[in-house]
Amino acid sequence: MSAASEPSWRVTLADTTLDEREEAAAVEVLRSRWLSAGPRTRRFEMAFAERLSAADAVAVSSGTAALHLATRALGIGAGDEVVMPSLSFVAAAAVVALHGATPVFADVRSDQDLTVDPAGVAKLVTARTRAIVAMHYGGYPADLAALRALADRHGLLLIEDAAHAPVVHSADGVLGTVGDVGCFSFFATKNITTGEGGMVVARDPEVLARVRAMRSHCLTRSTWDRMRSDDTDYDVTGLGLNYRPTELSSAIGLVQLDKLTGERARRRELVGRYRELLTGVAGLGLPFAGRDGDSALHLCPVVLPPGADRARIRKALAAAGVQTSVHYPPTHQFSHYRSRYPATRPLPVTEAVAGRLMSLPLHARMDEADAAYVARSLVEALTRS
Repeated sequence: MSAASEPSWRVTLADTTLDEREEAAAVEVLRSRWLSAGPRTRRFEMAFAERLSAADAVAVSSGTAALHLATRALGIGAGDEVVMPSLSFVAAAAVVALHGATPVFADVRSDQDLTVDPAGVAKLVTARTRAIVAMHYGGYPADLAALRALADRHGLLLIEDAAHAPVVHSADGVLGTVGDVGCFSFFATKNITTGEGGMVVARDPEVLARVRAMRSHCLTRSTWDRMRSDDTDYDVTGLGLNYRPTELSSAIGLVQLDKLTGERARRRELVGRYRELLTGVAGLGLPFAGRDGDSALHLCPVVLPPGADRARIRKALAAAGVQTSVHYPPTHQFSHYRSRYPATRPLPVTEAVAGRLMSLPLHARMDEADAAYVARSLVEALTRS
């Protein structure tokens, strides 16, 4: 598609706040003439871990890489089952399946709380269950107390998919640090972006050490270390992959981490404005509107009224210059998962809400006038539909 034919958005779904600070950080890396993982990557890991009050962290090339290395480091494999929400991005199910394990899909709590339902998870635990995935939908904490207790009761691993939720505090602890491992994403639309990138934290330092080794082929010495020494020998202690980040992404990540608090405050203002303007609109649901406490406010989902034509409403909003999306088509309804895991139980809440979900624009470049325009455009589209 040519640039001339691309839509002209008045309010985009997501945007970055990259500016001269990230530009200067990137130029500094280029002038250093070292682009692969090195000292800036280590500084990013340490700074991120400090914000989470974690002992350490491992930077990787994507959120999917984080999930892949975490499940591998935990020893999840053939014959295992991993219970996870279907209302999530497909990455968690994919990495579990790639290990030969079976993703078992669980329902969400309600149309007001789109995180996984611990009571539903409990009903899915079998003798083959090895782990539970808690996905913090939209940056809102899942019920970690209930999920942690369930995991401990059955001797299961708890994996936090915190791709939406960097540096979020909950009553149970900082998200990502309550489970056995926590996996983060720095994709282009996330609160912290490095374009592509991710991070892993773990309660057990030996698990994190395995993640660090597998990130770079299980080599005993990194390329950075070998380039700074006359001794270029190394050993390979296991099966690994190349999931290293770059110094460019890490340098950008350090700047983004510094910006996070201010940008989250802007997101909070915007979500407050949306809720002020959309509360009381007939049939429209505002998930998490009654939720107190910290959140990354990564997404602003709405649940359209029953019978609303989502495609028509999205088209009307696009005509008004408002970009929207859907987070997410349920994983268990994708063709591969339907054919590969036909025994998946019905997920009544997920299936009832999925066709009505729509995400509104939310990012720190917006102002309250943008949120008001989006809300007004949505109400007009609903009135005409």
